[in-house]
Amino acid sequence: MIVATEARLAGTLAAAPPRSGNRRILHAAVAVSAAGVVVKIAATGKEIAIAGLYGRSDAMDAFLAAFLIPNLLINLIAESMNQALIPTLIRVRVQQGQVRGRQLFSSSMLATCLMLAGASAVMAALARVFFPLIASNFSSSKFDLAVRLFYVLLPCVLLGGIASNCTAVLNMVDRFALPALAPIVVPVAVVATTLALHRAMGIWALAWGTVAGTAIQACLLAAGTHAHGYGVRLRWYGRDEATREVAHQFGPVLLGSVVASGGLLVDQAMAAMLPAGSVSSLAFAGRFVGVVVSLLAGAISSALAPYFSELVARRDWLACRATLRAWTLRAALVSTPIALALIAGAHLLVRMTLQHGVFAARDTRAVAPALAMYAIQIPFFAVSRVYYRFVVAMRRSDLVFYCGALNLVLDIVLNLVLMRAMGVAGIALATSLWTIGTWAFLRFWACRLLAKASEVRP
Repeated sequence: MIVATEARLAGTLAAAPPRSGNRRILHAAVAVSAAGVVVKIAATGKEIAIAGLYGRSDAMDAFLAAFLIPNLLINLIAESMNQALIPTLIRVRVQQGQVRGRQLFSSSMLATCLMLAGASAVMAALARVFFPLIASNFSSSKFDLAVRLFYVLLPCVLLGGIASNCTAVLNMVDRFALPALAPIVVPVAVVATTLALHRAMGIWALAWGTVAGTAIQACLLAAGTHAHGYGVRLRWYGRDEATREVAHQFGPVLLGSVVASGGLLVDQAMAAMLPAGSVSSLAFAGRFVGVVVSLLAGAISSALAPYFSELVARRDWLACRATLRAWTLRAALVSTPIALALIAGAHLLVRMTLQHGVFAARDTRAVAPALAMYAIQIPFFAVSRVYYRFVVAMRRSDLVFYCGALNLVLDIVLNLVLMRAMGVAGIALATSLWTIGTWAFLRFWACRLLAKASEVRP
């Protein structure tokens, strides 16, 4: 188990044996990966269905542009809250008890929902102001469609944020299967809706299916947290040391996420400057790589997050060092062959999975080079997530901001240079190159933080 019982944690300062810790992480990672495989099979089926129904059409470009902002808001606010909350929540459970942990979760969930709702309202009011930044080359009709789709997709912000917070808390209490399996309802709902209604509703069937699937996912995960003692109760229990610590960590993590996610907007905007269909090409290519990093890096990251927080709370620096070494090596050994296979087989993979219906051979020729360039990042991303989880567990969220700022600068510069020579594939290569920069940055700081902590006696 990644998170031991409260009595055991409170009653011991001794380190868990490295083998035991590695086994706990491995079991959690395998559970997440196994569930993730099932989800990704469903997601792949969704992508195949969508590619056959919509292809690289203007409607598909409009949907992708519309869904970019809701996705960013969930990642910026809910994911930042998770990273700020979980290390503190584990410490509070250990030192102050389960009841205080529940209160901290309720206060944090209330704050998250208020921020998500507020951000959604602001984005709705300013939609026609910021959309030209991410859809600069869209025709007037295509632009108008993207904005209207955006309004339909806005409920996904609050629903997805609740699902994200519930996932983090379930992982904290050593429940990995449910949060890893719950996302399957989104592609299932999308496929069912689009197959049944695309002739009558067109791209709107995809939008409404996405909202319905996200709502079902949020309900399932909320029920799961309630069953394990952390009901989704939006109640404020006052400002104390724990809530101040979460707020202190949340600010830099949010700023870092804003800066880093700015790269997604930059990629979207620059792809929109290229010939029609470029936004879809970038999205289709990225989703292949997204499958790998979510199954591999996502599983390892989910398993390590509560474990590192536990070790840091106990000041067990020897176990931290052993865990860093073991899991960076394992992440590299597993991810490197996968990346090489994707690079070598990019054209074949795209042709076999997407080339049907309105997705033609010319579309395969556009997507495959971008996929190959995206795949370069896989081992560096996987290893960097190990270092990232340790840095967050050490509550050094300021480093997350600095890393995000570095990523954004590199992304802009590399995109400007590479897209002129390589088109969409150049944007994908730029992403891989700044991911290598992220790996170097986080490795340096993780090692430095661990060295300093090891010099100080508890």
